[in-house]
Amino acid sequence: GCDRNLRTSEAPSENRRDPRSSFRVAGHSRRQHLRKGQDERENGRRRRGRRHRGVRGVPAGRGLKGLRGFGRSGMEVFVVIPTYDERDNVRKMAEAILSQTFQTSQTSQTRLLFVDDNSPDGTGDVIEEMMRSEPRIHCLHREKKEGLGRAYVAGFRKAIELGAEKIVQMDCDFSHDPKDLPRLIAEDADLVIGSRYVKGGATPGWPFKRRLISRAGGLFIRTVTGMPLRDPTGGFKCWKVSTLKKIDFETVGSKGYSFQLEMNHRAWKAGCAIREIPIAFTDRVAGYSKITAGIATESIRIALKLRFGK
Repeated sequence: GCDRNLRTSEAPSENRRDPRSSFRVAGHSRRQHLRKGQDERENGRRRRGRRHRGVRGVPAGRGLKGLRGFGRSGMEVFVVIPTYDERDNVRKMAEAILSQTFQTSQTSQTRLLFVDDNSPDGTGDVIEEMMRSEPRIHCLHREKKEGLGRAYVAGFRKAIELGAEKIVQMDCDFSHDPKDLPRLIAEDADLVIGSRYVKGGATPGWPFKRRLISRAGGLFIRTVTGMPLRDPTGGFKCWKVSTLKKIDFETVGSKGYSFQLEMNHRAWKAGCAIREIPIAFTDRVAGYSKITAGIATESIRIALKLRFGK
């Protein structure tokens, strides 16, 4: 290989010194040779241009580096939020999500889908009012409250029908900070979980007893299921739609908060790439909590079921 390259590089020099062919280089006329060199340089520029031009919405020369999930312009990202008696929060949440996402992301295709279970306080009416002036807001009205899990399944299904490629799930009470959305969406993984218990995560304002119970529950779930997540019940997540389809999300049996655990477990068992990023989980800003004393018991039961199949 080295000898051949050496011969190729030396041949033009010998031909160039031949007085009988002062206008010929390596068997070609000098004009042909110069034209060939120009063509090769032009082709090289075109190849580099294709390599560095990137995708729509990305400055030339940056390529794909740094996108990691915001991807090309036109990616459909849906934020799905179940609501029940969240009249005091929905308007503020919608404004926070849409403004935060568009100020910092590469995509202009983020939409918000509320799933309202016929809230007695008129949450659905407030959402409908917002929809009249903001086309990025959608609402799926359901006849009755059937649990968090069923609301998310219905919301995921609707978002996929509307063309979603990534789906974020979060609470409507500001315990999940909308400012964390860009980081969640930007991560390039099948499932991204906003975690309270990885380095940098926090639960500000929680009393010691609540933190102890939460961490002990997480340790129990990891031990029983073998799932190596620091926050196995975390509910602030970003899914690739291909991942949701892969784990057959519509067949998940959990109706309540243990839905989070079962979905995470399915993704882990399916070999999906899961990444946890730190978030601060705070108590709700307005409204009342829907968490009951039976949630911990339900999580234990589901963890045992996932482990032993009973």
